[in-house]
Amino acid sequence: MIDKKHITGIILAGGKSSRIGSDKGFLLLSSKTFIQYIIEAMQPLVNEIIIVSNNKDYDIYNLKRVNDIIENAGPLAGVYSGLHHSNTKNNLVLSCDVPLINTETLKELTDNIEENMGVIQLESIGKTMPLIAVYKKHCENNFLELLQQGERRLRFAVKQCKVKTIILNKELEKFTTNINTINNLNEITNAINR
Repeated sequence: MIDKKHITGIILAGGKSSRIGSDKGFLLLSSKTFIQYIIEAMQPLVNEIIIVSNNKDYDIYNLKRVNDIIENAGPLAGVYSGLHHSNTKNNLVLSCDVPLINTETLKELTDNIEENMGVIQLESIGKTMPLIAVYKKHCENNFLELLQQGERRLRFAVKQCKVKTIILNKELEKFTTNINTINNLNEITNAINR
C-alpha cells in the first residue's frame, strides 16, 4: 500500500451545478455539506487536500483552495488544475457530488495504485467513474495539451493514459451514487431516513 504521505486528495468543486441551481459542495445531507463527507472519507488516505474551485466560500474548511487554471472547461480542466498544484506522484480525485463516499470504497483505489498506470478508476454498476479515481502527476502534461486543443471530455482524456479499472463489489456500489438533481438528493435523503 502507498503511504498517505505520497497521496494528495483533490476535490473538484468548480462545476456549474446547472441542474441543481446551487453549488453542489454546499448542499446538505443529514445536516452536513456534501464536501464535508468527501473530506472525511479522503482524510485517512491522503497527506493534503486541495479543493479546485473559484468559490472563496470553500476557504472555511482551511484547506488549500486553487482556482481553475483554464476556466469553463469542465472536469478535465479541474483535474488538470488539481494535478498542477499537487506535489505528489499519486492523486486521489473526487467530484463534490458523491456525498455517500466512504474511506473503505476509496481504499479500493489507493490499495491498487500501480507504478506504470496513469489512472486507476472505479467501475460501479457497469459504469467507469473517472471522477472517483487516482491520477498520476504526469497526466498533467497530457491533459494540458488536450485542453489547449479544445478537448473538454474527461473520459476521452483518460483513454489517452494507461488505465486500470477496479470493479467495485456490489456492497460498495451505493457509496458511489452521484447527485445531479434535487430528485436524486430527495431519494438518498429518504433512503437514509428510512
